[in-house]
Amino acid sequence: MKFGGTSVADAERIKRAAERIVRAKEAGTSVVAVLSARGKHTDELVSLAYEVSDRPDPREMDMLLSTGERVTCALAAMVINDLGHEAISLTGSQAGIVTDSGHTKARIIEVKADRIRNGLDDGKIVLVAGFQGVSQESLDVTTLGRGGSDTTAVALAAALGAGVCEIYTDVAGVFSADPRIVPEARKLPVLTFEEMLEMSASGAGVLQLRSVEYARNHGVTIHCRSSFDDGPGTVIQDEEQTMEQALITAVTHSTSEARITLTGLPDVPGIAGRVLTALADANINVDMIIQNEPQSEGHLADMSFTVPRDDVALARESLESLHSELGFGEIQSDDRMGKVSVVGAGMKSHPGVAAKTFTVLGEAGVNIEMISTSPIKISCVVREEHVADAVRRLHTAFELGADAVLPEDVAGVHRPKVA
Repeated sequence: MKFGGTSVADAERIKRAAERIVRAKEAGTSVVAVLSARGKHTDELVSLAYEVSDRPDPREMDMLLSTGERVTCALAAMVINDLGHEAISLTGSQAGIVTDSGHTKARIIEVKADRIRNGLDDGKIVLVAGFQGVSQESLDVTTLGRGGSDTTAVALAAALGAGVCEIYTDVAGVFSADPRIVPEARKLPVLTFEEMLEMSASGAGVLQLRSVEYARNHGVTIHCRSSFDDGPGTVIQDEEQTMEQALITAVTHSTSEARITLTGLPDVPGIAGRVLTALADANINVDMIIQNEPQSEGHLADMSFTVPRDDVALARESLESLHSELGFGEIQSDDRMGKVSVVGAGMKSHPGVAAKTFTVLGEAGVNIEMISTSPIKISCVVREEHVADAVRRLHTAFELGADAVLPEDVAGVHRPKVA
């Protein structure tokens, strides 16, 4: 069971989460709960760091940020003990979560869950601080990046062979679009790992991308559900376990994109590799990439790609170091970009989705600046101010609203028409 920041934001919510954990224990199951920092506590810690330093040292940031989850775990353990059950709270390192040395964005290498198993064998409820681990090489505290508690929970579920990993949040599950933009968006009862991966990568903030990737690789079923009611949420599982999938499952979006363009690149082998290696060395994730090939001999190429908006300054700094080596023209950046995506396992075998997507956006006057596709996703980079309208138009065009759901619609059986 994993409880996000809004689920443990104050004393009353911590007590509510603890009571839910106790109910699961009293139902006869062994329970491990991963807890996030309370509410905006992590943001407050980040602000503290920037009050004293313009560029906080990454190692010390991890030391600072890891405290938030520890506080929540200790408080929840106190509540559980008062409720008559024995609980033990563990830090990420005490729980055996071993990572690489990538401070602030570490990746889990191994989970040595012996101490957790011993606690469960003794009949205890084990609480684990999310979002953190310990470096295999330096033994320093590391953190897993935003949303890292999801990955903590899935990794522990895999290591322990748990029947299910329940992710409790402030929404009732995964929806066909962001309900704040599309009020008629509907909750999706079942998704495949592939669909959820594409949705997370395209901006759906319910589950962290790496947690879904980890779940797929280790066969961990995820149940994403509300902290505030007992109703079922959205189950994410293997495609083989699901029924026939809808043509389009959801429309997702992101408004945290930035585009960087390198002009005047020499048209010689290896240039793109050098550019992307520099960004990878800085731990910057690149999403869409477009490089135009010169149409005549001696002309130069341009290369555009998208990165998280928060990484623009670091990306520019990393690319500046290549300027003298590669001799390109200039580095241009635009941090007011957004991304809109349509996702659905059914589109693998049904043509026409791309044509309909581009037609709908064109009729809405939304200019598409970059395009990326996969077998079950089409993503378009557009201006940030057009994102909300694009989401609403596509959601309507593909008939994803609640009023389009048939009574027998279970796990995406309903198949809207493309034409």
